[in-house]
Amino acid sequence: MMHRRSIIRVLPATAALLSGLRMAYAETYLTTEQAQRLLFPRESLQAVSVTLTNDQRKAIAKASKVRVREDTLSAWRTSSGGWFLADNVVGKHEFIDFALALTREGTVKGVEIMTYRETYGGEVRHPKWRAQFAGKKASAPLELDNDIKNISGATLSSSHITEGVRRLLQTWDLVLKHL
Repeated sequence: MMHRRSIIRVLPATAALLSGLRMAYAETYLTTEQAQRLLFPRESLQAVSVTLTNDQRKAIAKASKVRVREDTLSAWRTSSGGWFLADNVVGKHEFIDFALALTREGTVKGVEIMTYRETYGGEVRHPKWRAQFAGKKASAPLELDNDIKNISGATLSSSHITEGVRRLLQTWDLVLKHL
């Protein structure tokens, strides 16, 4: 039989152990192919191999004010000259996979959340929030709370997706539009 004092000593240790655990959670809403069909329903897409040089990465980071983690892009050119880009950003702890559709002029056509791994903050999937990006270009500052509304309870996801879109818009402006 466990005495009350023993339980009181065990509870803080148990709480400390459990607080260090994070529940694994991932929700896949769209595959890359499904996102392509959704964003470019009547167009054919051709994969384009894009590897950024160090100079390009530095220029994109400087223009977007966002670090460029990868030197390769998951990019497809559409039959109308637009671009489909699949990328990811870190939410609070986990990656959020998203797709960005750009017109041939580099204007945002749409944003889709493909996989969301955080346990909360999934409000970034709401169409109304994602619709704020439509029509944005590399020349727009795309700042959270100014151009894009923040979502309370999803602040980091909102911020990082906004940064990811801004980075990809600069990538289009500095690299993709010249291909």
